[in-house]
Amino acid sequence: MKVKRVMLDTNILFSAMYKFKGTTFNVFVKASEMPYRLVLCDQIINELRRNFDRKFPAKIPAIEKFLSIAHYDLITLTSEDEAIGDEKNIRDDSDRPILRAARKAEVDIFVTGDSDFLESSVTNPKIMTAAQFIEFG
Repeated sequence: MKVKRVMLDTNILFSAMYKFKGTTFNVFVKASEMPYRLVLCDQIINELRRNFDRKFPAKIPAIEKFLSIAHYDLITLTSEDEAIGDEKNIRDDSDRPILRAARKAEVDIFVTGDSDFLESSVTNPKIMTAAQFIEFG
């Protein structure tokens, strides 16, 4: 059985950690179990921390504990990781390094609610909404 590597965007991870129920939490659970392997990048984790610090600072200790016990591969980009051809199809320049990280980690599926990703013509990795990933075989 081939393991499929799945990266969750900040908006999915934030919602999953905030509610611990619902579709986004189910996406997190599914992405953490075989035949999937959860992959996160440092940009997503940093953005997650900033969002919680700004909106729900009292939850930061719980988020740190959650991240410390969750099973995932962490990918870090360096300045040597160059732009890749079709990443210009992602409208928001700040999202392009996340796509670059997903490709560097050889992610098969990227789950997001961000229309900049969903409306792009990027096909590597496969970009899905949370609902699409739940339905995905």
